[in-house]
Amino acid sequence: MYFEDFKSILYSDTAVSDIFISQYMPSMDSTCIKVYIYILFLCKHSKKATTDELAKTLNLPLDEVKAALTSLDNLEVINWVEDKIQIIDLKDAETKRIYKLKSVSTPETANENFEKNKSRNNTLSAINSKFFQGLMPPNWYLTIDTWFSIYKFDEDVMYTLFKYCHDNNTFHKSYIEAVASNWHRRGIQNFFDLEKYFEEMSQVRGIKGTIIKKLRLRRALTEYETEFVEKWVIEYKYNMEVIEIALKKTVGKTNPDFRFLNNVLKKWYELGLTNAQEINGYEASVRAQYQSSQNGPSASKPASRESQRDNFDQRKYDEDYYDSFFTNTNKT
Repeated sequence: MYFEDFKSILYSDTAVSDIFISQYMPSMDSTCIKVYIYILFLCKHSKKATTDELAKTLNLPLDEVKAALTSLDNLEVINWVEDKIQIIDLKDAETKRIYKLKSVSTPETANENFEKNKSRNNTLSAINSKFFQGLMPPNWYLTIDTWFSIYKFDEDVMYTLFKYCHDNNTFHKSYIEAVASNWHRRGIQNFFDLEKYFEEMSQVRGIKGTIIKKLRLRRALTEYETEFVEKWVIEYKYNMEVIEIALKKTVGKTNPDFRFLNNVLKKWYELGLTNAQEINGYEASVRAQYQSSQNGPSASKPASRESQRDNFDQRKYDEDYYDSFFTNTNKT
């Protein structure tokens, strides 16, 4: 027997997975979405079509259709081999990615993991509710779990990470991961570390604004210039009073840059100078030594010439000596 369920297109629907909508569609262009939905439609009705026919039906250039199929294949939402296209079951693929076999552990370890997972699940739930309106894509759960393992963040830090990126209106995965990596490099693990970092960054922002005014820059600092300022404030622990002493050294310089300022501040740091008073004392001693080296030799040279001029016995002449000049002259 052959069973067939026939419905007119007027009464039929083509289902699109929510995983596709939440996880894949945001990063696709309109052509890819158009091609994917039409492929779903063709698969549902068991229809055949060449790439040329797809292009004509969708009113798209053939090259764009082929590029869209390649992109969909790379994203692993379809499997395109020669003249055959297979729709990937996104639900099954995501389940396999998320599912992990649990290793056997002691009761103590199991209990500890249970409490940890309970706390993390609460954090995931809060992130999902606050920043995804309860529709967080499934792959985000695995991503966040991976970040917990790599960056060793507390739950409060992980939640604050999402809030920080959301408040800065840059809420995509690559940016969030870049911020997380930066926090990790700075040794942030718990909320106390994060509060200290925010205080330091607040000081950095203030000093950046002051530097821009002092140097009369008509632009924001570049990424590399900002890294210099962060080093001076966070690593060297220098305040604006110290940095301003370095800024004054740019007076008269031709095109002074942040590398010049960094060399000045780095030298003070390596000498163990920690505040403006110590640095001013050091600079005064350097100027005194320079002036001494300039004035010392110049002051001694006239005295030396004077001593050389008088440092020999004057020859003494009698009257007979002078008379001999006239005598010799008369002979000629």
